[in-house]
Amino acid sequence: MKIVLLDAQTLGDDLDLSVLEPFGDVTVYQTTSYDETYERIKDAQIVITNKVVIDANLLELTPKLKLVCIAATGMNNVDLEAARANGVVVKNVAGYSTKSVVQHTFAMALYLLEKMAYYDQTVKSGTWTASGLFTDVSQPFYEIAGKKWGIIGLGTIGQEVANVATAFGAEVSYYSTSGKNLKHGYPHKSLEFILKDSDIISIHAPLNEDTYELINEMNLSYIKEDAILLNLGRGGIIDETDLSYELDRKRFYAGLDVLEKEPLQSTNRLNEIKHKERLLITPHIAWASIEARQKLLKGIVKNIETFLEK
Repeated sequence: MKIVLLDAQTLGDDLDLSVLEPFGDVTVYQTTSYDETYERIKDAQIVITNKVVIDANLLELTPKLKLVCIAATGMNNVDLEAARANGVVVKNVAGYSTKSVVQHTFAMALYLLEKMAYYDQTVKSGTWTASGLFTDVSQPFYEIAGKKWGIIGLGTIGQEVANVATAFGAEVSYYSTSGKNLKHGYPHKSLEFILKDSDIISIHAPLNEDTYELINEMNLSYIKEDAILLNLGRGGIIDETDLSYELDRKRFYAGLDVLEKEPLQSTNRLNEIKHKERLLITPHIAWASIEARQKLLKGIVKNIETFLEK
């Protein structure tokens, strides 16, 4: 059994990939471009990919391929219809990153809410030392308790965020991007209401035709001053150019763990905003705690085991 892992670098260098060896001859590539993919998978029975694209053309050219293990939950990098037509089983791993994403959501919210960047610099620059005061309250910050937290996309992750926000003392409401996910204990509101009413807004929705550029110049103006907008769903849900201009026009804050094009492009207008303290960008890491990546690898192993048992 020939097994090929195409983009091991995206999983980190701290996972023990030897757990794959009992299944066959394992070849590990740190990264793989599309042009390199065919040569690397043409003789493989099992391919493991996080973000490397396996399209219809590749699936038709690789008759030995029997299983594609996606090292993620999202499956948009594999042509699922072509896989079925060519008898290739495709398996993802669901639920491995929920706790990690929820934790990162609150890490970003608290970083922005408590003006951490400002206070860190105040101490390290010597400003606090020079002041002679035991404290510094020059940048007021707020508590989550008593605030209104709006969630866009109340799936598994969104529900966990709602639970934690409630534990902090926030008042939670949500907007279902599909219009179908309405059976929850939290009030369902319109998108306009969520944007206008919430002090903190977090996005935990998939990217599809209903959510692409869901947040744009037409509704960004609804967001209150001093509010926080977080995207931990998918890049493309927020029009980033529109967001950059709105951040220049009005005092509110944004935290983005996902962008439409990753990594951040030098041409992205977000690089040019005037008030950089109003924007926090992390490099698509919400999913990637060590515990989450360990669960992900276990899920891949389980998918291979299940496939080989059939």
